[in-house]
Amino acid sequence: LSQLEDRFLLFLQLFNETANSTDVSYVVSSPVQYCSKEAVNQFGARIIPVFYCVNFLLSYLGNGLVLFIIFKYEKVNTVTNIFLLNLVISNILFASSLPFWAAYHLHEWIFGVVLCKMVSSAYFIGFYSSILFLTLMTFDRYLAVVHAVAAAKSRKRAYAIIATLAVWCISIVASVKELVLQNVWKSVSTGLMCEESGYPEGTMESWRLVSYYQQFLLFFLLPLFMVMYCYISITIRILSTRMREKCRAIKLIFVIIFTFFICWTPYNIVILLQAIQISSSSDRDDSCSKSESLDYALYVTRNIAYMYCSISPVFYTFVGKKFQSHFRRMITKKIPCLKRHISFSSQGTRTTSQRTPHSVYEY
Repeated sequence: LSQLEDRFLLFLQLFNETANSTDVSYVVSSPVQYCSKEAVNQFGARIIPVFYCVNFLLSYLGNGLVLFIIFKYEKVNTVTNIFLLNLVISNILFASSLPFWAAYHLHEWIFGVVLCKMVSSAYFIGFYSSILFLTLMTFDRYLAVVHAVAAAKSRKRAYAIIATLAVWCISIVASVKELVLQNVWKSVSTGLMCEESGYPEGTMESWRLVSYYQQFLLFFLLPLFMVMYCYISITIRILSTRMREKCRAIKLIFVIIFTFFICWTPYNIVILLQAIQISSSSDRDDSCSKSESLDYALYVTRNIAYMYCSISPVFYTFVGKKFQSHFRRMITKKIPCLKRHISFSSQGTRTTSQRTPHSVYEY
């Protein structure tokens, strides 16, 4: 919206200057198209706050439950739990920004310039790190199953700490532009806006392209290829073993890949289409209708991707038997009358071994 308003104001400025000047360089030879996005903005104002509030509640409840179980029943210093703990932290950081954005879409930005920059940075740092930690956990499972002997020597605490620091550094660097470019400015029609501003339109458009391609290539295609390669390798390895629960493990792998693909692909396709639309600026035919359609698609697909991001720790832990056992133990402790109706796994509460393919799915 800010981009369109800037173009419209520039058109008015050029029009007024042309009326008071005989210089032919001021003549605008081509029509300037102003796209009204009132319907899109109203749709966003209705749907986004609801989605963001639901994501916020799901994230805090789910991630809080995972945190409680890790600290109550698990050893925090194992490689798997270090990655899982950081995934939970990244999702909580991401979810913490959602109430601010919900309030912003309902009315205007009322939290000031400092919070505009901080909330935007936290939003993207949490979002990017969540994707990378999911990928890192998948790669760690791949090492534990496919290269079990070598992984037993290399999967130490130092390896987990170095990998974790690398993920946070990449996420912070990828989000630096939000800290620099995000600003608060006043729009005539919509009030205070927290958006990228303060630089020439050409510069802002270039940064948007960088963001879109960065999102699509680094935080979608690369993780998707890694997740598929790792889980296909794990499936082949499991099929070659005499695992008693071979079918269950393969079904779990299929569900993980399918869910990741379904939740992330539509959103990133929309991101790619938006980048292509910006790049092909010479073709303006039906640009308003195309832009409006992409905006509607972005609202829907982005919230599906964000919801997966919020509940991913719960999804990745409670599909495993060990966390299910911890959860049942916690429930029966709080509600003793349920004890006779809930069965427990024979596995100990502190088991952390991952020496076999089967144990990798006991998270």
